[in-house]
Amino acid sequence: MRLSGKSSGYFIEVGEYSTLVAKTSSLIAPIVIEKVEELPGRDIAAIGPALDKMSAGRRPGAYRHSVVGIYPERRFIRRASLEPKRAKEAGYLDEVLTTQFRAEPEKMIFAVMAPDGRDIDPHNPDNKEVLFCGGYSEDFANTQTALLAQNVFPERLELGSVGMMGAMIELLALQNSKAPTLVLEVGRESTNCYIVNASGVDLARPIPHGINSMIPVAQKELGLKDEEAAARLLFSNTFDFTGMGPALVKRLLKELQSSIGFFEVQTGQSIGQLLCTVMPANCAWLGSTLSASLGVASMKLELKPWMEQQGIRLAEGVAPDGVPESWIGLLGLMGRYKLQTVTNEGQ
Repeated sequence: MRLSGKSSGYFIEVGEYSTLVAKTSSLIAPIVIEKVEELPGRDIAAIGPALDKMSAGRRPGAYRHSVVGIYPERRFIRRASLEPKRAKEAGYLDEVLTTQFRAEPEKMIFAVMAPDGRDIDPHNPDNKEVLFCGGYSEDFANTQTALLAQNVFPERLELGSVGMMGAMIELLALQNSKAPTLVLEVGRESTNCYIVNASGVDLARPIPHGINSMIPVAQKELGLKDEEAAARLLFSNTFDFTGMGPALVKRLLKELQSSIGFFEVQTGQSIGQLLCTVMPANCAWLGSTLSASLGVASMKLELKPWMEQQGIRLAEGVAPDGVPESWIGLLGLMGRYKLQTVTNEGQ
C-alpha cells in the first residue's frame, strides 16, 4: 500500500442524501479548505473519481489520507444513566445496552464518553451520565473496504453525527446560547433526534419515522396512482409541500412532541430552537413545518466564527456566497476534538 504525502488531506462526509468531499491543506488544524465538491447520494464508488479531479498529479495507485464521517442506518447514539455501585462490574455496560436499548453489543463497536464529549472511564463510579456512540462492526468494516477500493485511506472513520454534535455544542457555547436546541437527522426510514445545549447532549433517541413514512400520505393527499409517483414528487423541486406539510409530518411530530414533553418534565427547560442537519435538499419545507408545528424557532447557523475559533479557513473562491449550513457535519470532522477510546465489552 502506497500512501500519498501527508502535506494535504481529505475530509469526506458520506451522508444519506449527498456526499461532501473536501480537499484540505492538512488533516489537523490549522486547516485551509482548498476545494469542496458535493456528490449526490451516498455512493462511495463516486468518491474516487471526484478525488482524482481534485488531486491532479497524484501518483497512480497512491492512497489518499482522509478523515471520513458516515451515517449508517443502524448508528447508535444514546445517553444513559449508570448505577455507580455497578460501574466496575464486568459486563455491566453490555447489560445496559441490552436491557435499556435492546442493542446487540456482541455485534457492535462503540465509544463511551461524557455527554459533553470528554473522554471518561465508564468504569469510574463518578461518571454517572454517559453517551454511548457507535454502531454495528459489519457496517464500519463494509464502509472501510469500499473506501479502500477507491484508494481512500481513512485515518479516522467515525460517526458524522458525533462530529456534528461536537460542533453544535461549541457553537452554542460560542454564542452564549442557554436554550436547549432540538437537532434532527431526518433519514429515509427513521429520524435521529437529539437535544443539545452548550454543555452537551441532553437527549438522543431514534424515531421510527422518516421521509418514507410521508410518501403514502403525499400519495393520498395528491390523489396519485402509486407511491413511486409520490416519492418522485416529494424529492423533486417542482411542488411546494408547505401547505400539506402538517399532514405529512403528523406521525413524526407526535413522536417529537413525546420526546420534548419528557425532556421538559425531567429538566424544567423548554426547547428554544430547531435545526435539521440531515434532510433531502429539496425538502426545505420540512424544517419550517416542524418548527411551526412545535412552536419553536428555526435555528440559523453562523459557522464562520466557530471555524475561526477552530483554525479552519476557506481558500479564495471556496463558498463565495457564504458557508452553507449543510456543511456542519463536514466541518465537524475538522474540529479539534479529543479522539474517543473505542470500547466493546462483547468482543
